[in-house]
Amino acid sequence: MPVGTVVAFDQDRGRGEVESDRERLGFHSTKIVDGSRSVAVGATVEFELAPGHLGRWEAVNLRPVTR
Repeated sequence: MPVGTVVAFDQDRGRGEVESDRERLGFHSTKIVDGSRSVAVGATVEFELAPGHLGRWEAVNLRPVTR
C-alpha cells in the first residue's frame, strides 16, 4: 500500500492532496477510513489508488500511519 504525506486539506470543501514518492494525488474527506472526515496537513497516511473524475487517479481509503 502506498504511503504519503498530506500536503493540503480544505476542511470546508472536504478536498485535500497527498504526496507520495511518485506523484501528488487528490482525495475527498469521505475517503478517510476512520470516518473523521478530517486529516492534518503533514500527517503520514497509507492509501489506495482509484480512478477518479476527469481520468485522474485519486487517493482512497486513507489511513493515518503512526510511527
